[in-house]
Amino acid sequence: MGASGEQLGVMKLSDALRRAQSIGMDLVEVAPTANPPVCKIVDFGKYRYDLSKQEKEKKSSGTKLKEIKFRVNIDAHDYETKMRHAEAFLDKGNKVRAQLQFRGREMAHQEFGMQLMYRVRDDLNTMAQVEAEPKLAGRNITMTLSPLPQARRKRRFSVEADDIDEEKAEKEAADAGDE
Repeated sequence: MGASGEQLGVMKLSDALRRAQSIGMDLVEVAPTANPPVCKIVDFGKYRYDLSKQEKEKKSSGTKLKEIKFRVNIDAHDYETKMRHAEAFLDKGNKVRAQLQFRGREMAHQEFGMQLMYRVRDDLNTMAQVEAEPKLAGRNITMTLSPLPQARRKRRFSVEADDIDEEKAEKEAADAGDE
């Protein structure tokens, strides 16, 4: 296979080596078990880098557990921001642990905390399924969510690219009018 990916066909080893050296690249055997063996004309350093990158991606494919912390009196905007982060984590295939912390006298109204956790669960139902229901442990309520299959995920809190483009266009138009 040539440097730009085209097939060069079956040729002698000496011809292939000469061709690779003439363009300043290396001849790398990619499929030694094939008959005849398959070789590629590439930059060997770049080839090794690409292989190590592919191996790294295979290793890091495991799911991680990300945590999002809430408080009982969370503001609407803060809540939406945390939900966007949770959706981003779930979209990458990570599990999310939602944790609500009580401080001081907030423990007297644990029902507000449970309501918030149920709201989180309902708001993320298009992205995740509940792995562990909200549970009170000490001064915290925790819940674990695992991502739905890729085809069934639908984001609700993400900032749409169209909205950003429209805002940018409006701002540019306003700036142009000021000049």
